[in-house]
Amino acid sequence: MTNKVKWGVLGAANIAVKKVIPAMQASEWCEITALASRNLAKAEGFARELGIPNAYGSYEELLADPEIEAVYNPLPNHLHVPWSIKAAEAGKHVLCEKPIALDAEEAMQLLQARDRSGVLIEEAFMVRTHPQWIKVRELIETGRIGTVRSVAGHFSYNNPDPANIRNIAEIGGGGLMDIGCYLIFFSRLVFHDEPTRVVGLIKNDAATRTDVLTSALLDFRAGQASFTCSTRLTPFQRVQIMGATGRIEVQIPVNAPPDRACQIIVDDGSDFFGGGQEIIEFEIDQYTIQGDLFARAIRAGEAPAVSLEESIKNMSVIDAIFRSGKSGQWEKPARLV
Repeated sequence: MTNKVKWGVLGAANIAVKKVIPAMQASEWCEITALASRNLAKAEGFARELGIPNAYGSYEELLADPEIEAVYNPLPNHLHVPWSIKAAEAGKHVLCEKPIALDAEEAMQLLQARDRSGVLIEEAFMVRTHPQWIKVRELIETGRIGTVRSVAGHFSYNNPDPANIRNIAEIGGGGLMDIGCYLIFFSRLVFHDEPTRVVGLIKNDAATRTDVLTSALLDFRAGQASFTCSTRLTPFQRVQIMGATGRIEVQIPVNAPPDRACQIIVDDGSDFFGGGQEIIEFEIDQYTIQGDLFARAIRAGEAPAVSLEESIKNMSVIDAIFRSGKSGQWEKPARLV
């Protein structure tokens, strides 16, 4: 019998009620004890539906609950930092949805809040602890595909709804913040390094003023990474990692399904038709893993899987791509940590 961490959830975002909460309820180390919304009836409805014992009509009430040890923050992007800081100041550990902040400078406030309060604060990059990405790192480190020189990623969906939070510029909407952050994260994970410079092409929607098509090139000491992300293209995601003697294809790098197998393909390049391919399958809920590992870090007094320093570095690359989109020049990510 484990000593489960008691969690509260800020808001009733789709990702929370449809994916993260059910996955954490199935975990070994997490117990969801409360959900808050600015609309009490809404909070009560979702709490009843999900079997959560407590519902609050404000975020402040949830943070004042002495039973809650950790908070999951899936609020809109512009509320990530302020409410994560309030949670930390209330003595709660924080798992916050990506992107962790609106820019790297704002993310630095979380670093200060963490150090003042002594709580754990982690950006919810659930992909970091998914077994498929752990396997990718292992294959690269053991030389399975030779020296990696190129990482290419694509992530897109088609959502033109102007009322959707991903299409509202003032609250941190746009494709680069929403999904491009993952493609940057993957390139940094594969090269185990930071890009020295980046260049970006950004197409903004005239009505929403959010980026709807963004492509970028990241220059690493060991190689190059490129990606395209879009909120106005057919849904698709893929990452290709090219080494001197083989390649790894991650077929569903981000939204790995919890109810059926996802695959990575390891190809030795012996022909163009996949004759040298090995398919490795994984079937597990990455949100369950994420919650359990964060809870275990709390109980053990250890660092989380994704440090705030790593998240700030990721935000610095996003900032530099935005600057490049305006300047038309190569830009260097700021080194804040």
